[in-house]
Amino acid sequence: MLNSPFIIAELSGNHDQDFDTAKAMIKAAAEAGVDAIKLQTYTADTMTLNVRNEEFIIGEADSLWQGQNLYDLYGKACTPWEWHKPLFEYAQSLGLTAFSSPFDASAVEFLQSLNAPLYKLASFELTDIPLIQKIAETGKPTIMSTGMATLKEIEEAVSAFRHISNAELVLLKCTSTYPADMADSNLATIPDLAERFDCRVGLSDHTRGIGASVASIAFGATVIEKHFVLDRSAGGVDAEFSMEPAEMAALVESCHQAFAAIGTVKYGGSETEQKAKKYRRSIYIVQDLPVGTSIRPEHIKIIRPSLGLAPKHWNEVIGRTLNADVQLGQPLSWDLLD
Repeated sequence: MLNSPFIIAELSGNHDQDFDTAKAMIKAAAEAGVDAIKLQTYTADTMTLNVRNEEFIIGEADSLWQGQNLYDLYGKACTPWEWHKPLFEYAQSLGLTAFSSPFDASAVEFLQSLNAPLYKLASFELTDIPLIQKIAETGKPTIMSTGMATLKEIEEAVSAFRHISNAELVLLKCTSTYPADMADSNLATIPDLAERFDCRVGLSDHTRGIGASVASIAFGATVIEKHFVLDRSAGGVDAEFSMEPAEMAALVESCHQAFAAIGTVKYGGSETEQKAKKYRRSIYIVQDLPVGTSIRPEHIKIIRPSLGLAPKHWNEVIGRTLNADVQLGQPLSWDLLD
């Protein structure tokens, strides 16, 4: 799952409760070149209570979901559990890895019955230690979004997982605002996560556009998760910060290009650059000269190509005597000098 970069299209609730739309999203994601699709496994009842008190209403004025009741929002955004098996199978038929984020123990058990190959823990669930332990008990590779978590909270989550499981754990830098401001991405955290927790790292990207995802590759990200939608203008609970198919294709291509460009520490040029060295400068004869001539500055010039002596030898050849006749355009070499 972790060949770099591993790019995940998050379907979230952008299917608008339409199964055919969900399938169309998977097909479009595959055509865009992603490696995996991810669902979210919950119901309104596994997420919250059907209560209308003020604390169950999203009150932040800058939220995409301002004024909505949590129970109603999750009911609208959830992916029906009976869809999971056919959507997983459809994605797999297109060559994609298909998995999900469980939000409670019952979701883990359900996904286990579908033989989910890995799990993703959402950033808001990072402090749900019992859920982490339940996921760890499956022995499956797991991706955790760190979101707004403090370092201590991340340490607790990682410790809870590793106390039970030796499976691979990947940590994603994540900014848990929707959409996220590019300036809040703090991608410099990515290599710090890798060093502190000795694991692969990546980015769960809620910004608009592809800039943060592509830049994260240079910081060591090996997993990129991005929300996906067929048509942003048609709406969808996460459409505002989701990628349309052409944008996702650009993200995939650009992330792979960024990864290929990183390479290794290398000096002296690549193998393909060696032929280009011919077009460096060197010392050439600029007029016909007879044997016995003492070389003066007006007899030679530093020009391209590099078939003559290197420019650093200029002062050494001034005053030396030619031991043969030379012509205009002839590269100067040591064997022409006494």
